[in-house]
Amino acid sequence: MTSKQRSYLKGLAMNIDPVFQIGKSSVTPENVEAISEVFNTRELVKIAVLKNCIDDPKEIANVIAERTHSQVVQVIGKKIVLYKPFKENQKIILPK
Repeated sequence: MTSKQRSYLKGLAMNIDPVFQIGKSSVTPENVEAISEVFNTRELVKIAVLKNCIDDPKEIANVIAERTHSQVVQVIGKKIVLYKPFKENQKIILPK
């Protein structure tokens, strides 16, 4: 993903609310499975990491991205934005 594409996705992510919250149990298989299911309906997902989670949000983002086969767009504070394009009929067209 180029910096131009990442910047475009960051702009889109500003207007969406977090869909998931990661709590003190950190990343569980149930969280990963639920996030994977959301990627069936959305290409861009925002996740909030709660204050009681002791793990680093960047590490959490990398683990979730690896397990869901998505890409980390940004980690800012305790917010994570992930992107996974649809295989067919992409809604978000990235600039080249």
